[in-house]
Amino acid sequence: MITKKDIESYITRIPPVSDAVREALAFLQVGELGKAAKATEKERVLVAYLRDLINKPVYGFKNEVKDVAQIFSILGVGGSMQALYNYLMNLLSPKEWHFFRMNQHLFNDLQAELSTDWKKIVVHFGIKDKDIEAAAALLPSAVIVSEALFRTHKRDVELLRSVEELDISTILKRLSGYTLFDISVMIARKWDMPHKIADIVQAASGVCESEEREVLELGKWMHLLLFYTLSQPKYINAELNDFLEFNVEYVDEIYEQFGKIMGLNI
Repeated sequence: MITKKDIESYITRIPPVSDAVREALAFLQVGELGKAAKATEKERVLVAYLRDLINKPVYGFKNEVKDVAQIFSILGVGGSMQALYNYLMNLLSPKEWHFFRMNQHLFNDLQAELSTDWKKIVVHFGIKDKDIEAAAALLPSAVIVSEALFRTHKRDVELLRSVEELDISTILKRLSGYTLFDISVMIARKWDMPHKIADIVQAASGVCESEEREVLELGKWMHLLLFYTLSQPKYINAELNDFLEFNVEYVDEIYEQFGKIMGLNI
């Protein structure tokens, strides 16, 4: 079964942030969009990723956007930071998926949808904090972690799920003492992501409440956003629907407002 040693070994194998990404993030921290765009041009794979990301249908551009400086200008500081973190997650994601019925295209869709819908929430509340805007980029790391850790223990996990209806994060907690969100925070630390990002994602688990009011409130919105996103038919088909236990009481007071922000009739 999965042990803490397995998890520690997995974290150790995560590649460090490249010089180009680190330099770009440093420029974004001080609001230098132009210099950040210039830094990313040193890494061809990163440039290709940014172009593919910005031209996805979810962003709604009729004409293809190719210029990196234009991409950063469109995304803004927080959005550009989020795009770079998404790129790091993309590098960490497996080439072939075995536990979930996923592929690279669907994973990239998940990244883009979480990012754009989180931006709606951030804009609605007039939040100007670039770290908060970038926070949703860490969410898919939990999906990557569960795929990596469970792929070689699929039969054991399925046995546990057949005996009792447990979400994937709870199964990992019982086996190792960690939740998927705990491990996502470890990844954030590995990549020197701002503490606020890690704190909000930890609060998004729905079971770990923060003493900081802003973090707790944003964690509730992120918890609901994750459940809402993974409830789409394509992610249910990918078997992501039991990724976490939806804590209704945790988000009850914001449910109606969330629906309005997402344009839902509820």
